[in-house]
Amino acid sequence: MPELSERQETILALVIHEHIDTAQPVGSKTLVEHYGLGISSATARSELGLLAEAGLLRQPHTSAGRVPTEEGYRYFVQRLLGETDLPPDEKRLISHQFYQARADVEEWVRLAASVLAHHSRAASLVTAPHTTRAVFKHLELILTQGRQVLLVLVLQGGDVRQQMLTLASEVPQRQLAETAAEITITCLDKDSAGVLSQAGRFSALGQEVTRLVADVMSRADAVSSGEIYHDGLANMLSLPGFADSETVRQSLRLLEERSFLEEVMAKALSPTVGGVQVVIGGEGAWEELKDCSMVLARYGAPGFATGALGVLGPIRMAYGRTISAVRYVAGLMSDLVIESYAG
Repeated sequence: MPELSERQETILALVIHEHIDTAQPVGSKTLVEHYGLGISSATARSELGLLAEAGLLRQPHTSAGRVPTEEGYRYFVQRLLGETDLPPDEKRLISHQFYQARADVEEWVRLAASVLAHHSRAASLVTAPHTTRAVFKHLELILTQGRQVLLVLVLQGGDVRQQMLTLASEVPQRQLAETAAEITITCLDKDSAGVLSQAGRFSALGQEVTRLVADVMSRADAVSSGEIYHDGLANMLSLPGFADSETVRQSLRLLEERSFLEEVMAKALSPTVGGVQVVIGGEGAWEELKDCSMVLARYGAPGFATGALGVLGPIRMAYGRTISAVRYVAGLMSDLVIESYAG
């Protein structure tokens, strides 16, 4: 990240706060008149230009003010936001709601989704706590067309995962079936790490398939095999500048696609409980999220049961409030899991 002066950091933070509030480009006149910076409009304009050169701001139109870039938001979250917390009265209310729901796991999950949607004013997603890791049971490889192969993975407990695989060259169905049978015998009853450790025992095709199987199992570990609960989907479409955004509508549709959510959570979430991860603009990995940000956290008691929760909102979301809400709800959910599963 670029090194900024204290004044440049102040101006960047003010531009981001103003843009989050108004959804409009922010000009030098607004900064000088609204925030008492003690500098002239010309100086503010010069600083805005330097922030744009650093890739932290951009100018949508020649005569418009500036808006933050993805890098600008990342700089803000990582260096300027600092520790944030929900107001005490909001925390007391949320805590009381969870206390009343403590006897019913499904009720906590629905409540967590509702609370996160309400306090972030965005869309929320929560997975139920799950107690077991994905364990390999059976594999099928089915030739579909050309180099396209359908991988069908059955896990212990009956959970079935499917994924398309594009091979480097065409392989006959008989060889695919033999490879799947060999992997099934070798990897039976192993978790994702155990499956991956066996890759070197196979042919080049077997190694490719085994690594994909381990990746699919890791994604299964990231999310419960049960329902993913959503709330607040309408919040996104009611935000200024987003009502007519096809990108946002596409993002909301993706919340219904389990494979997409598993991929995001598996790659973005820390394996440890307690940390909050912020994914801004898709981080270059998910084009579908380029106008959005996600705030994600894992909750639970490692070794007993864990789950995941988070918020999907516009890239100009109120990061401080959203991160605070996700962190606080994850903490409450962890307490409930410890009480219910770990005794």
